[in-house]
Amino acid sequence: MAQAFDVLVGGPPCQAFARVGRSKLREVAEHPEAFRHDARARLYIEYLRYVEACAPVAVVMENVPDMLNHGGHNLAEEIAEVLAAKGYVCRYSLLNAAFYGVPQMRERMILIAIHKDAAAEVRIPAPTHWIELPSGYSGTRAVALKLLGGQADARGAHHYCEAPSASKDLPPAVTAEAAIADLPPIFAREALAAGTLRRGRRGFDVAVPYPATDRPNAYVSLMRTWAGYEGGAAIYDHVIRYLPRDYQIFAGLQPGDQYPEAHRYALSLLEARVAERRLAGEALPEGSDEWVELKARIVPPYDSSKFPNKWRKMERDGPARTLLAHLGKDGYSHIHYDSDQARPISVREAARLQSFPDGFVFKGTMNPAFRQIGNAVPPLLAKQIGLSLKTQLVAQDAAEDEDTHRTVGAGTR
Repeated sequence: MAQAFDVLVGGPPCQAFARVGRSKLREVAEHPEAFRHDARARLYIEYLRYVEACAPVAVVMENVPDMLNHGGHNLAEEIAEVLAAKGYVCRYSLLNAAFYGVPQMRERMILIAIHKDAAAEVRIPAPTHWIELPSGYSGTRAVALKLLGGQADARGAHHYCEAPSASKDLPPAVTAEAAIADLPPIFAREALAAGTLRRGRRGFDVAVPYPATDRPNAYVSLMRTWAGYEGGAAIYDHVIRYLPRDYQIFAGLQPGDQYPEAHRYALSLLEARVAERRLAGEALPEGSDEWVELKARIVPPYDSSKFPNKWRKMERDGPARTLLAHLGKDGYSHIHYDSDQARPISVREAARLQSFPDGFVFKGTMNPAFRQIGNAVPPLLAKQIGLSLKTQLVAQDAAEDEDTHRTVGAGTR
């Protein structure tokens, strides 16, 4: 006998949806094979088919903000219209994870739908923390919201709603330093010189004890003691990339520096090295084979005008910028704020910044683990969404029980 469930949660990839218009999505309600019209949209359509087949009480969907403006389509609004036609009350919003206790400024579209038989409205979870986001996030949000002016439901109001405001009386957002400073330091240049950091596979089978910490902060305590995912006495995935050319560059960057600053600093290192060798008696003319070989050992080859955001050194006093699945290919987007360590973040540090508890196990090796982390919904954000949804559903159940009790009581007088 099949088991019923109340909530369907998912994040179908947003790929090749520019041609998936509103009319095609509406076909789902009447044509179960609609996804065959555009194979690239299969997972997206399949998600709605699961709603059709399973008829859950509530639906939660997560995706990137660009889902609100993807190739001229507000796909979130179109999904909401399909769900509304199936009898759901639906709302979607843009939530930033930093407002929900995650030490990362990660903006995501969250859609919540509850069947009209279970709720008359949908509430978006209230923030638990406060932060004044950098100006760049308002620009990104404005682009995502550009299409909202022309798409409304039957009542003349968008299914979109603004995220609840955060009060300055709330605890401040968790900073990168608060999230990862308790983890064992990895001094990359020293490890490279000692031969303990080498090229090759990075396994997760080496136990690294926690340093002694007199009084872990609230976030660290949660990460170490999350029920069912306790960290134990050591961690096993505190590994970093082998980047021998770049550790010296990382050491010289300032917080917030990006690739143009890194490239200029690397050129200054090259000039200093050339000067030293010339002072020692070498000719080393610019453009010679020796000069070119030395430059390749010191200066990254990317055009600084074309890759301005490829690198970034984290700030210790604020949440990290968005972690991407691209961490599976390189770690330059999140260079550790500690110049003495002079390295990209480790797998466990990325997990901490995404709010994964220390006992959570990532399968495979370093690259797949980084991708798993970068693709994930931050657990603390997911928890707040789940708690909010549970409160709404439980409150509705209680109200229905009270109505039933009153009806039965009235009929027996």
